[in-house]
Amino acid sequence: MARRGHRPSQASSNRPRFWGRHAVTAALANPNRTVRKIWGTREALAALDLPPILPVTFADAADLGRLVPADAPHQGLVAEVDPLEDIWLGDLLHEGQDDRRPLVVLDQVTDPHNVGAILRSAAAFDALGIVTQDRHAPPESGTVARSASGALETVPWIRVVNLARALEEIAEAGFWRIGLTGHANQTLAEAMGTQRICIVLGAEGEGMRQNTEAHCDELAKLPISPKVESLNVSNAAAIALYAVAAR
Repeated sequence: MARRGHRPSQASSNRPRFWGRHAVTAALANPNRTVRKIWGTREALAALDLPPILPVTFADAADLGRLVPADAPHQGLVAEVDPLEDIWLGDLLHEGQDDRRPLVVLDQVTDPHNVGAILRSAAAFDALGIVTQDRHAPPESGTVARSASGALETVPWIRVVNLARALEEIAEAGFWRIGLTGHANQTLAEAMGTQRICIVLGAEGEGMRQNTEAHCDELAKLPISPKVESLNVSNAAAIALYAVAAR
């Protein structure tokens, strides 16, 4: 299979730092993740089964606070990790060709809290993975990992150079691409058939770009009250994934 829509190698050699029990323990449990170093309080570290070769530094809460952004809820644990290796979109589509799990595509969703929350929802509703642009999405970070609550380690995240080409490849793999937008004439339930579903969401405010909408098979909206103009993109993703799972 041609490897199109792949995730480019990250040019930066910076290693992200994860914090919080869920993010750190999930990173330690992921065989595909390399954890380089861990800092923690004696109480937090005592609850972990750490490999003997992993460098460990005991620190108090104040010292840990200086390793992460201000007011980050580190819960006594901070880890320095390597970014996960690149994932090819073609490989993911090939591996998942015999199941019905949905796919999520994000068009220039740049807030790391939103991407992390969408990863968490993707894990909760057993999505095949999420796809973002490489240049218009946050990198792996402590904020993404914390918001994902461990899902960064379990949900495949594919970064692509060209989102339109990626959507074409997704269609070739048999997915029905439904773009969520408030100006659609039909609801998500009305747009879903029996095909495999790919949910496409745009950034808050701007929504999907015109070229992204053009690469969707259908446009649909969530049936929310007119009292509310729109939903946060992570909330919309969670509701859409539930709707697909409940078909």
